[in-house]
Amino acid sequence: MANRSNRGFASMDSNKQREIASKGGRAAHAKGTAHEFTADEAREAGRKGGQTVSRNREHMASIGRRGGEESGARARASRQQPIVHSHPESIPRQVVAVSQPGM
Repeated sequence: MANRSNRGFASMDSNKQREIASKGGRAAHAKGTAHEFTADEAREAGRKGGQTVSRNREHMASIGRRGGEESGARARASRQQPIVHSHPESIPRQVVAVSQPGM
């Protein structure tokens, strides 16, 4: 196994990295040098990201499969839950025909 250095940003724990990055972001905004996306820039970036992700057919199939599994699990769970009626009048009644002798 290679020796790992304890130096640098990548070797820090994620909370420390987040703290340092947050300070840098606040400083850039205070100085006025931080980039802020316009609605059009954000839309274009999202479009490009979507195109890149959708090129990976295996990944897209995996996303669809998980969605189908979740949807099916919800449907199965809803069929297994008992029906609870809040008012006695809403309970369906079963009508039984009774035959009497001599009729």
